[in-house]
Amino acid sequence: MARSTGIVSDIFLSFLLIFSSLASFTNAKTHHHGFVVQETKVTRLCKTHKSITVNGQFPGPTLEVNNGDSLVIKVINKAKYNVTIHWHGVRQVRTAWADGPEFITQCPIRPGQSYTYRFTISGQEGTLWWHAHSSWLRATVYGAIVIHPKQEDSYPFPKPNHESVIMLGEWWDANPIDVIKEATRTGGAPNVSDAYTINGQPGDLYNCSSKDTVRVPMSSGETNLVRVINAALNQQLFFKIANHKFTVVGADASYVKPFTTSVLMLGPGQTTDVLIKGDQTPGRYYMAARAYASAQGAPFDNTTTTAILEYKTAKGVSSKPIMPALPRFNDTNTATAFTTSFRSPGKPLVPKTIDENLFITAGLGNNKCPPKAKASTCQAPNRTRFTASMNNVSFVLPSNFSLLQAHHHGIPGVFTTDFPANPPVTFDYTGNVSRSLWQPTRGTKVYKLKYGAKVQVVLQGTSIFTAENHPIHLHGYDFYVVAEGFGNFNPKTDTSKFNLVDPPLRNTVSLPVNGWAVIRFVADNPGTWIMHCHLDVHIGWGLAMVFVVDNGVGLLETLEPPPKDLPVC
Repeated sequence: MARSTGIVSDIFLSFLLIFSSLASFTNAKTHHHGFVVQETKVTRLCKTHKSITVNGQFPGPTLEVNNGDSLVIKVINKAKYNVTIHWHGVRQVRTAWADGPEFITQCPIRPGQSYTYRFTISGQEGTLWWHAHSSWLRATVYGAIVIHPKQEDSYPFPKPNHESVIMLGEWWDANPIDVIKEATRTGGAPNVSDAYTINGQPGDLYNCSSKDTVRVPMSSGETNLVRVINAALNQQLFFKIANHKFTVVGADASYVKPFTTSVLMLGPGQTTDVLIKGDQTPGRYYMAARAYASAQGAPFDNTTTTAILEYKTAKGVSSKPIMPALPRFNDTNTATAFTTSFRSPGKPLVPKTIDENLFITAGLGNNKCPPKAKASTCQAPNRTRFTASMNNVSFVLPSNFSLLQAHHHGIPGVFTTDFPANPPVTFDYTGNVSRSLWQPTRGTKVYKLKYGAKVQVVLQGTSIFTAENHPIHLHGYDFYVVAEGFGNFNPKTDTSKFNLVDPPLRNTVSLPVNGWAVIRFVADNPGTWIMHCHLDVHIGWGLAMVFVVDNGVGLLETLEPPPKDLPVC
């Protein structure tokens, strides 16, 4: 009798599990959106530009979803440039066709054409964002993705009274496409931006900007959740709010063990979720962001963008807001203290054994001026042209097919599978590097991974031309950042520093200036996934590589077939 009772209770438990998973599934929604990429008149810094926007909005629309929801977004290109949209940080499990990077997972959407992106948010909560992934269009084509917990779930912290999104951006008093075209022609570095922005507005410290400065309301005694996104094109940024501390609770749509700090540092591509308390004297306080500029001697935009945290009881008060003391532009100690504070909650599934161990250098370089070229086309130092590479390979985008099409359909001649797992030459990466190593080779080289492979990548910065902090973003995956440090990575001494207990889960890692970072992930998502520096000037110079992950066994480990409306090259 006892045995049959046990069987009945087992069956009952099974039914309960099935019912709860079905209930969770039925709560999931499908959100339909239309994105029209178009020219829009945008006035900033006293001048009106015809900027490329989505739906005439700058920044573009915020997408609000719950974990488990699906999105169907039809992008219509009414602009004069090719465009693609990347859903930054979305895992895109089996839906690599919807990832968006131009010539990697799709051909661009030509002017007058359209493409519908279809994907599901699965197992991610927090803040991500979307942006153009074609030339420099993402200077103005971007917006937030807010992922709430499943409807039956809650935050792992007390529910905030209010939520707000802070998107840090970068503004050129020119057409950004013209800026990068001119730099490509000259071989030199592109002009730096003229302003930083918060939610598209430069703020009080710039000409013709005060009347539109963003205001974020605050009530005494309340706790607000602020989702901070660095959407700047080429600059890491410090962010502070005068007299207020942040409790960091999430990053890149993963929760973290809460920690307190007075300053954030985000590389382009990164997001940070923070709680702030209305615990100061009611008044007006500046939120401010300015550059963390780690490249010695390199020009950068040294201006400061502001918004105003305004206590509701202080509304209408004309007193000047209090300004926070921001770190020095080259304050690597503050940047490092912040990036090394992140830890995962719970027991993360960090790969303990490794099948694929890669060591990848990342840095700048110079190409010699081609014979008979005009001096005006070789304006990098010593009559050269700027370039960049990983493991001495400067990545070249294909043009006739996307890498995913070539991989899926077996089209030869589009890429080669000989991306090196180690630098072709061992050298003092962060020391005085011989000029003979400054010129990389060019190629569309990929590294193949079997489905389920446990992968470790040691990312090593170089000091070629100049060392700097590089925000390295991997598409299609979150990864654990198990360690970071300065100088040359030494497997004998640095392996002991690996955190395999509670490392943070990220999609973009800050590779320290003149230093290294180690990431781990399981290759459980088939497709072609680019890993690149998220400073757009560097990706254009070739600071990128691509992982090609094979299908596994069965439907759930296999890339979905290509959509019927996939753009053609």
